[in-house]
Amino acid sequence: MRALFKDNIVEALIGALVLLVAVWFVTFAYARTERGGVSGGYTISARFPNTSGVSVGTDVRVSGLKVGTVSEETLDTQTYQAVLKLTIDPTVKLPLDTSAAITSEGILGGNYISLAPGGDPEMLAAGDEITETQGAIDMMSLIGSVINRTGGAESSDETAAEDAEPAQ
Repeated sequence: MRALFKDNIVEALIGALVLLVAVWFVTFAYARTERGGVSGGYTISARFPNTSGVSVGTDVRVSGLKVGTVSEETLDTQTYQAVLKLTIDPTVKLPLDTSAAITSEGILGGNYISLAPGGDPEMLAAGDEITETQGAIDMMSLIGSVINRTGGAESSDETAAEDAEPAQ
């Protein structure tokens, strides 16, 4: 009986350790992803022609450092542009002439909003809009155009060479 009790204590301690590690991981993951967004930040907006790969919760970065998140996305039914609401950390002040671009972290990485601060002495305030934006690049179209240009160039060179030969 004593051996059975000792075995159950060891299993209980191992189970408690596993449970503690699981709670730590969930807490760490929640804090790391900041699902609640930037708390206490100010909100600005930006209009983009294409927001592929961007959704609510996407990072907003300046010089590669996270300064906010995308808090809302809507479609402007008049211009058919995507309007993103960006919640920015209140300690980060951005000039009025700041520009925004949707950038990829790499070939397989996700997209994020990259802000490039300008030199205007006046700063963006809550509710202001970034006017200079660049939408997401469609990688599949880009790759397709490179492939089609390469194939088309070779066949045009061959056709040009055949046209240049005199007929016999």
